[in-house]
Amino acid sequence: MPELPEVETVARGLQLTIAGQKILSVTLGKTDFIDNPEALERELPGRTIVRVERYGKFILLRLSSGKGTAYDGKTALLVHLGMTGALMPQAVRAPHAKHTHVVMTLSDGRELRYVDPRRFGRMAYLAGDVLAQELQRFGADPLDVALQEFTRRIQQRKARIKALLLDQSVLRGVGNIYADESLWRAKIHPARLGTRLKPAQVKQLYVALQKILRKAIVLRGSSISDFVDAGGIPGEYQQHHRVYGHEGKPCPRCKTAIRRIIVAGRSSYFCSTCQPSPRRKTQRVKASRRRRSNA
Repeated sequence: MPELPEVETVARGLQLTIAGQKILSVTLGKTDFIDNPEALERELPGRTIVRVERYGKFILLRLSSGKGTAYDGKTALLVHLGMTGALMPQAVRAPHAKHTHVVMTLSDGRELRYVDPRRFGRMAYLAGDVLAQELQRFGADPLDVALQEFTRRIQQRKARIKALLLDQSVLRGVGNIYADESLWRAKIHPARLGTRLKPAQVKQLYVALQKILRKAIVLRGSSISDFVDAGGIPGEYQQHHRVYGHEGKPCPRCKTAIRRIIVAGRSSYFCSTCQPSPRRKTQRVKASRRRRSNA
């Protein structure tokens, strides 16, 4: 499923290619992933795509406030790509790909098409308070959040650090790939409790997460299976994964075989040497206490 770098890549591509275009018409196919299909058909024609941006794992097409170019920041089309979704402009004469479910005719003669074979994505027209309420559900952006706020969000809940990184109400945009890669870089076991991390460890994770996300954006994200950018080009960051999907392969740091466990209901890849289990530490503490009591 596309995560922050992939969604940022698509949003930047769309900003370059469709910002400023007016939506002339909307044609819908299957609509089970659309919150209110009638709203798209009724509200989108005549509105201008003022700006395209990322919000967590969502693409936001910021729209004019009316059937023109006036903009007040309170109207948008929210798009989640799900596992297999793609949103890209195409020439009108280009054949429609199978599973094309939304077609928006643009004022320059092209079509903005949403293709999604599995339809696990989401699309919604949001305006006014509804848009504000939707966005308030999500946490801080990991690329913008300050270290102090990042630390507060990580340490305020008694949950495993992998679960905290995946929790979109804590940080918006981080998913399985970049959580595993960042925890490996920071040498933190995915099952460690956020409240048990030392300030230095939280800072290491903060720095690692930002560096990895920024590098992944430069390389247009990770293409594990279906992801392509707004121009149909796959990303390249998968070539730089250190642990994600590397079960049984040697750790790039210490050569220990990478392991896979389930944390927060998700597969988590880690190095048992570089990222020692919190259980091992607890066992060492208990053994030390027993030795002292028997002395």
